[in-house]
Amino acid sequence: MKFWIKILKDFPWFLWSGWGSIASIALFLAFWDFGNQIYGDLILPSPYSVFGSLKTLFGDVEFTQNLLLTVKRGLYGTLFSLLFGTILGLTAGYFATASIVSRPIVTILVGIPPIAWIVLAMIWFGLGDTTVIFTVIVTALPIVFVGALQGSRTIENELDEMMDSFNIGFFQKTKDLYFPHLFSYLFPAWVSALGMGWKIVIMAELLSTHDGIGASLAVARSHLDTPLALALVAAMVLVLLFVEYVLLEPIKQEVESWRD
Repeated sequence: MKFWIKILKDFPWFLWSGWGSIASIALFLAFWDFGNQIYGDLILPSPYSVFGSLKTLFGDVEFTQNLLLTVKRGLYGTLFSLLFGTILGLTAGYFATASIVSRPIVTILVGIPPIAWIVLAMIWFGLGDTTVIFTVIVTALPIVFVGALQGSRTIENELDEMMDSFNIGFFQKTKDLYFPHLFSYLFPAWVSALGMGWKIVIMAELLSTHDGIGASLAVARSHLDTPLALALVAAMVLVLLFVEYVLLEPIKQEVESWRD
């Protein structure tokens, strides 16, 4: 409970530290508007028209339902990937035999393009939620696995032995050595898996479902509605930014405060 109270207390500082990111976004919008002046509204609509379409979308009940459906699919697939990828990676890092057996399999999974997994999932599971969630799992899990594997294999044995010499208990070692070290590897892997899962869920929906944000993108493409397509993309980016910088970044800063 104290952990979460401290995060809420320090939240204004986290917002203040994000001004650099806000400045980079403002620069991106300026280049975007410059591109609109060169290529016109059909190729690249202005930020004003896109955000106007985005405002209209958030007032649409159907869009809200599609957004929640996409978030649910992405959440299911990503959470499964985080859980099992972490467990399998830590196990492979601790047992050399498990590492030798699993590494080629992970390499194969990483080497298969996501679009190929979507096609295979459509053949195996048909059109629907299962195809989308399966594709997210099979593409995001290897990222988490590698992060957990590297974290567990790089724990310094000298520090472990030194703590044993001082008769420090397992829970204290976990708090002061294992968890901080593993978290420095796991958290970037989790964030990367989240970003990958979010992109894959949209791609899978575009090809294999009739609902969700991906399906809405397919409709916008068929109608050549560029402002709507970019508004949907902006909505997806806003959700990802909210999760990463508002929900996850404060936790990361708090857990990694030991580095200071």
